[in-house]
Amino acid sequence: MPLPLIMQNAVEPMQVDVEAVDNENHEEDTYVVENPTMDLEVYANSYTGLAKSYRLMYIADHCPTLRLEALKMAISYVMTTYNVSLYQLLHKKLADMNVGASLPDVAQGGAAAGGAGAAGAGAGAPSQDVPTFDTMWAETKSKKAALKLEKLDNDLKNYRSNSIKESIRRGHDDLGDHYLNCGDLSNALKCYSRARDYCTSGKHVVNMCLNVIKVSIYLQNWSHVLSYVSKAESTPDFAEGNSKDANQAVLTRLKCAAGLAELATKKYKSAAKHFIHANFDHCDFPEMISSSNVAMYGGLCALATFDRQELQKNVISSSSFKLFLELEPQLRDIIFKFYESKYASCLRLLDEIRDNLLLDMYIAPHINALYTQIRNRALIQYFSPYLSADLRKMATAFNRTVAALENEVMQLILDGQIQARIDSHNKILYAKDADQRSSTFEKAINVGKEYQRRTRMLILRAAMLKVQIHVKIRNRALIQYFSPYLSADLRKMATAFNRTVAALENEVMQLILDGQIQARIDSHNKILYAKDADQRSSTFEKAINVGKEYQRRTRMLILRAAMLKVQIHVKNQPRDSGNHTAEICVASGSSNTTTNAVSGGGLRN
Repeated sequence: MPLPLIMQNAVEPMQVDVEAVDNENHEEDTYVVENPTMDLEVYANSYTGLAKSYRLMYIADHCPTLRLEALKMAISYVMTTYNVSLYQLLHKKLADMNVGASLPDVAQGGAAAGGAGAAGAGAGAPSQDVPTFDTMWAETKSKKAALKLEKLDNDLKNYRSNSIKESIRRGHDDLGDHYLNCGDLSNALKCYSRARDYCTSGKHVVNMCLNVIKVSIYLQNWSHVLSYVSKAESTPDFAEGNSKDANQAVLTRLKCAAGLAELATKKYKSAAKHFIHANFDHCDFPEMISSSNVAMYGGLCALATFDRQELQKNVISSSSFKLFLELEPQLRDIIFKFYESKYASCLRLLDEIRDNLLLDMYIAPHINALYTQIRNRALIQYFSPYLSADLRKMATAFNRTVAALENEVMQLILDGQIQARIDSHNKILYAKDADQRSSTFEKAINVGKEYQRRTRMLILRAAMLKVQIHVKIRNRALIQYFSPYLSADLRKMATAFNRTVAALENEVMQLILDGQIQARIDSHNKILYAKDADQRSSTFEKAINVGKEYQRRTRMLILRAAMLKVQIHVKNQPRDSGNHTAEICVASGSSNTTTNAVSGGGLRN
């Protein structure tokens, strides 16, 4: 009876995956792939760890023709680990498949020899080649896993008692590796995270982040993946690696992890950029992703989101990503044909690889969205240089029916991606002529508004010049000219300002009357003198201000003394004991010197 509980623990990461993906993907999980062309053995050998098991399980769930082979491969691989719960789950799937496959054979009997023969072959094979559930293996592995866990736990306790950070960090990593090998992802994540407190270098921090990222990918907790990718990239001692190759390997792993997370959250352009920056020579981490996956994910996301310039620069002409494309010749041909505007061939090749892509657990939920975006981009690029296009020829070019193509184009027009209108009767797509006309009108209106604005500015400037508002600029120049001098010759000033002496004298007189220049004019000798009385008057003003301030402070002191005197007489009226007098003396003692003298006189009276 413990089987359901163990199975529940085994599918826990898949439950997280279902919660993390949008509702659209729930519907897409029900599809069935009938005619895949992949070599399952080569595909499975590209991965290790839980990545291999999960991908084979995904293929078994969606492809009846490869279900038996995928489950057998998964079972044989799981038997090399301690993951007993996953072993039980795979055998349950295998048993369910045998029950489901045997029922149609009984019902069909000898009818429909062609179709039933194939089904009978598929059902007869399991009866011979199905591996049986090995109870002894399950019990033995469970005991060994428990013993190893106890040993690792004791080692960690010893390391903690010795207080050696490096040993404690390794102990947590070993525990995390063991939990991961047993399929306990939650405890593995906890152990890897606890190692962070005992990291003593940037290399250790990066290693901790990579372990957490790996488990988070299995759990499909994409926000966690992006968070730890950013932490690893921002580690100060990230360049501590002795060789450049080590850093490139880590960077490539981080880029691929971030690309997976962005792909899962439907940020396709960002995902494409991450995958494109991966380094082919250091892309070797089969526990997460293969080089072929990088090519396929990056290429499809780039096709769906990049424009022609970006596609040519970042994909076709990229020396590093070209090496990834060599692993997927069909995808390489698709990208080149798309760039060469051979859309019929491009879309036909896309349809050919669709079944294989639907068996990839990470990109399958996004195939419909990516294919739609690629087709839309192709339609937009096809129509962009034309004023009109025949929908029949377009349907031939895109290998679609006229009605289906018309619906697609109509949706693009409604979304504002194509500025055109459809002649449904003649099946012709016309570019909107109103666009150029309206843009011309808008430009004309904008030019007219700009002309009006500049005209108003010119009229305002002329009016200001007419009433000599600009004189203030000359006045400022006169003040700055005279400020460093005690006297100045008006004739020289008139020459400097290109004015007559009489006109300049009038301007300076106005400045003196306005108080902007402290000076006096000798009209006979035409000399401007700075006022010598400035210092004398300022001295008198300072003296008067000091006297006024002294009077104000004296009045305040007299008022304060009178207030304290009244307070003391009121408090001394009872005279029952000396306590009141003592309190008043303390209060008065906290005042300044003048207040204390007045208060003392009051007390002696």
